[in-house]
Amino acid sequence: MSQSTASSAVAPAGASKAVNIALWVVQLLLALAFLGASSAKLLGKPEMVGLFEAIGIGQWFRYVTGLLEATGAVLVVVPRTKAFGAALLALVMVGAILTHLFILHNAPTAPAVLLVLAGTVVWGRRADLKPALTRLGLVKP
Repeated sequence: MSQSTASSAVAPAGASKAVNIALWVVQLLLALAFLGASSAKLLGKPEMVGLFEAIGIGQWFRYVTGLLEATGAVLVVVPRTKAFGAALLALVMVGAILTHLFILHNAPTAPAVLLVLAGTVVWGRRADLKPALTRLGLVKP
């Protein structure tokens, strides 16, 4: 690869800084959204109790979901775990979307928006995932 081709393939330093700032803003928004959602589940707000009653698995699932959301909300703002936190939140939202579509039979608008935001962070922070996935043998070095 020639020098001019190699240099054009690399984003300008200002662009990568702007992307990093944008990702941190999205991560903070995710953390706030999921801390709010998890606290409603863990504190037993009547609307959450009713929602999980409609799902039909039991209230234990409300606690598990709340703990997963709270864990993801914390992990997404810790520098070493930000990509893993976003991945956890994305997986929880995939479950929420499937639940809305196939059990509750209503529009999964909020979980879909949160999935897009979490997925954006996972994609933007994918370089942070590779070393850990390589150590686990899930990605070749």
